[in-house]
Amino acid sequence: MAALPRVQQGLVGDQRSLAALRSQAAADPKAVVREAAKQFEALFMQELLKSMRASTLATGTMENEGSRLGTEMLDQQLATQMTGLPGGLADAIARQLERQMLPTANANANANAGAPGGGIKPAAFSDPALRIPGNGAAAFIEKHQRAADQAAAASGIPAAFMIGQAAHETGWGRSEIRRVDGSPSFNLFGIKAGPEWKGAVAEVGTTEFVGGQAQKTSAKFRAYSSYEESFADYARLISANPRYKDALAAGHDVQAFAQGLQRGGYATDPAYADKLGRVINSTLRLQRANG
Repeated sequence: MAALPRVQQGLVGDQRSLAALRSQAAADPKAVVREAAKQFEALFMQELLKSMRASTLATGTMENEGSRLGTEMLDQQLATQMTGLPGGLADAIARQLERQMLPTANANANANAGAPGGGIKPAAFSDPALRIPGNGAAAFIEKHQRAADQAAAASGIPAAFMIGQAAHETGWGRSEIRRVDGSPSFNLFGIKAGPEWKGAVAEVGTTEFVGGQAQKTSAKFRAYSSYEESFADYARLISANPRYKDALAAGHDVQAFAQGLQRGGYATDPAYADKLGRVINSTLRLQRANG
């Protein structure tokens, strides 16, 4: 594999350097993220030095185009020397970029992990770092689009929001709730079977957050005869329960919808709204890319 372009060889604003980064993205996305973060940090440091010079040095009569060019080159050299230090800005940028970009890039390596089976806990209460399963994500969206559209027409909840929540709750279909005998419950939204529920149930192990601490437990969840029933029941629950009025009133605001669900007590995970918002946004991006 060809070496990644170094910061010293050109900043992100350089089209050749940017093209080189893009060409390496598929082969080694993590390395590209780290290199891009360093380049962004270098740009920031260069602008910082430029701002400091402007605020402390007066323009002299001897200044000319050549001296200004020399100063800019010196600032660029200093900026690259101060870039990439441990614990610096580049590390923070890289972490943020990895959270937003690498779940998709690393998806194929995780596509077959966690095959569904009896006793699998709902994905909403599992590892927060859910991975988008490559082409499986598009298949998941296509599989549930019709049922989501029907539920959206009845409730006003955007179909993409419901598909995104189903993806979050089930790990894009890889960790659906199953009955003891391994048969599907078709429960895509992790809706529990309370005293008012008179239908079939699936009892599985799960994780609840009590006082911010994760605790293992067992719970009964509603079971349906089809995915269409799951979407319809979810839409009725959100539409009819006043606890979720803020989510219902969110319109097409992803984060407001997710926060409305969390305030209404939909899940005990204190980070539920943030996680759900990210998965819904991933769903929207996939729909636009495949539209």
